[in-house]
Amino acid sequence: MRNATFSSSRHTNSYQGDGKGAVMQVVQAYRFALDPTPAQASALATHCGAARVAFNWGLAVVKANLGQRAAERSYGIPEEWLTPPSPWSMYALRKAWNQVKDSVAPWWRECSKEAFACGLERLAAALKNWSDSTKGKRKGRRMGFPSFRSKRRSAPSVRFTTGAIRLHGRTHVVLPRLGRIKTHESTRKLARHIEAGTATIASATVRKEAGRWFVSFSVRLRRPERTPARPDAVVGVDLGIATLAVFSDDRPPIANPHHLAGAAKRLRRLSRTVSRRIGPDRRSGRRPSRRWLRANAARNRAHHRVAALRRDAIHRLTTDLARTYGTIVVEDLHVAAMVKNRRLARAISDAGFGEIRRQLGYKTVWNGGRLVVADRWFPSSKMCSACGVARAKLPLSARTFRCEACGLTLDRDRNAALNLASLVQHVAGSGSETQNGRGADRETPPGGAGGREASIPRRATGQDGDLHPAMGESLRIAEIQ
Repeated sequence: MRNATFSSSRHTNSYQGDGKGAVMQVVQAYRFALDPTPAQASALATHCGAARVAFNWGLAVVKANLGQRAAERSYGIPEEWLTPPSPWSMYALRKAWNQVKDSVAPWWRECSKEAFACGLERLAAALKNWSDSTKGKRKGRRMGFPSFRSKRRSAPSVRFTTGAIRLHGRTHVVLPRLGRIKTHESTRKLARHIEAGTATIASATVRKEAGRWFVSFSVRLRRPERTPARPDAVVGVDLGIATLAVFSDDRPPIANPHHLAGAAKRLRRLSRTVSRRIGPDRRSGRRPSRRWLRANAARNRAHHRVAALRRDAIHRLTTDLARTYGTIVVEDLHVAAMVKNRRLARAISDAGFGEIRRQLGYKTVWNGGRLVVADRWFPSSKMCSACGVARAKLPLSARTFRCEACGLTLDRDRNAALNLASLVQHVAGSGSETQNGRGADRETPPGGAGGREASIPRRATGQDGDLHPAMGESLRIAEIQ
């Protein structure tokens, strides 16, 4: 595992001049594997359990209050006479917890106060997301009401925001109440920034995955403004299953590693082993056997390895692209709809299209580039990259694009990448991420789905630089602020 795996989708476009060039401030995460002693591992589990206990206690209080008010409404009691609502803000939950913690958790002195605050903060955020989603204030799919955290099914995790959070040398970290814990790998990448005064640790999150403990530091990092190796270069990136990424230039395609498919045989064997052991039963309250726990842990480690390999490959690809090209063009893939295809769902999920798009979003900003996202209705695969004629239909089984107008014969993915690269000529503005305006570049012409071909010129500008008259406003791209 890499000694510092960073992943962040948040960034601040604040630049400061210090006489040596512009400085960009970003929020970046550094993740390290821990090597705790048995006593420290037990203390880490206790802190994660404390966060879970506080979360479940607060959720029980809120549910009881909501149930009481609903019952009173069913009896016809006026709204003003109902039981007062239980506030679920972080401040209110923490104040109520301090009044009852001696009876709810008599062992609360064994843990840092940050553990209980972490659980209550997560509950407040979950309730707010549910409330905003119910009222239509939150975008995206509808959020459900929070559920209780299970000791066995939920991943142990706790977050520290105050107290002693720092690095100790190159091989240890210091956390509140837990003290100094050895790391499995060197922390020199983060330590160098802290020693130089360019990084400040904002919080630390401890999490257990596949039987191992990890710590993630959220860091406010000041880094100099960068410039890609080819700032004027434009590359179109077409993502696929057979080939993970095909580019519009001479760059060789990236083969899809199929990490999950490669580990499928071993995962099937491990799953059969788990099924032959005596596992837990929620209905009868049966506890799992030790052999089942060992077999299940082995299976979890195999899944964790697949996820780590996929994450590492995507980081290498996106970092290389962001550091090389000034403008990168990708498609706005509707992954949620794509995985509904039962034949391709596993391969699509294994490719990680959404993670590639997310990482390119912030890495292009970090490296001084620009990400252009084509509208999901842009016919990149159906349009000829030479003459601009778009075909009415192109099945997935057709891996070679053949244009009936000009006779072009080209690989389907290569043709799509060329069309994506040419789309950047029509970008308006220079924002960090852009996409087509809603309703533009539809595969079906506005006149109706009569089966006729739509002729869309590939070039939007003529030799004099004016907008091509045949294009009109169909390929105009609106910038996301």
